Amino acid sequence: MTEPIDCLIVGGGPAGLSAAIYLGRFRRSVILIDAGGSRAAMIPRSHNHPGYPGGIEGPELLRRMRAQAAQFGAQIRKDTVTAITRGDGVFTAATGDGDIQARAVLIATGVVNRRPPIGEAEHDAALQAGLLRYCPICDGYEARGGRIAVLGADGHGVAEALFLRTYSEDVTLLALIETELDAGDRADLDKAGVPVEPRAVSAFRFEGNAVHTVLSDGEERAFDTLYPALGSTGNCELLWPLGVEPNAEECVPTDGHQRLGPDGLYAAGDIVAALDQISVAMGHGAIAATAMHNDLRKIDGKSVD
Repeated sequence: MTEPIDCLIVGGGPAGLSAAIYLGRFRRSVILIDAGGSRAAMIPRSHNHPGYPGGIEGPELLRRMRAQAAQFGAQIRKDTVTAITRGDGVFTAATGDGDIQARAVLIATGVVNRRPPIGEAEHDAALQAGLLRYCPICDGYEARGGRIAVLGADGHGVAEALFLRTYSEDVTLLALIETELDAGDRADLDKAGVPVEPRAVSAFRFEGNAVHTVLSDGEERAFDTLYPALGSTGNCELLWPLGVEPNAEECVPTDGHQRLGPDGLYAAGDIVAALDQISVAMGHGAIAATAMHNDLRKIDGKSVD
């Protein structure tokens, strides 16, 4: 049996890759397992990531970060972790290429957007064209002045529609099923001048520079941009057997150093309850990596209490 590595990172998005860069520079043995599902890879071009005034494509940002992590000794493997167990102070991760043992583990598996009923190819093409957007904080500026539709007539959809009202006078709230907003939400939308379409949306079509929504009675309405506000689901499955459960937002709670309850276990990125932004995920990764390094130093008797 080989000696366990210092740190295993599960997830190859901005959080996991930031941690890998730091841990490599801390001269730790580190392996990052990437299943290839980072939401950052879906970004056509980010214009609010500091240091890139002309914007940067999500896949290109990840490519640069992978190269930087490898430069400092981190091993990056395309694989999937199917289970993690812990015994005698060591974690064992089951992967397609065999088990990996590590003294500390960072979970940076992110979340999955709940998508509207749109075919995969059509969905991805609309995303690249800017007709479909998921993050108003990221790209509401790019949608400014246009006809914006927000899909999701609940508290989350209401909040997103009100937020986008900053960027356009033409924001409409849609729903997949007929629903009744509470009086408070209705009053807030009325005050902001955001109409609520009473008919449910039954289909979507993306043609040219427009999003066509087909309503329950067959009528169509066209918009320039569609923002699904259907929430997301955290990729928390690996944490349940370790005694960590997600909160009501389907994220996991950490302390100020990204530690989870069990010793040696950490979390970073969108799986943690915080602002879902690349810059925040990178900050999580830096904090987690530093805590992992210092916690291991303490275990090894190489730090002062």
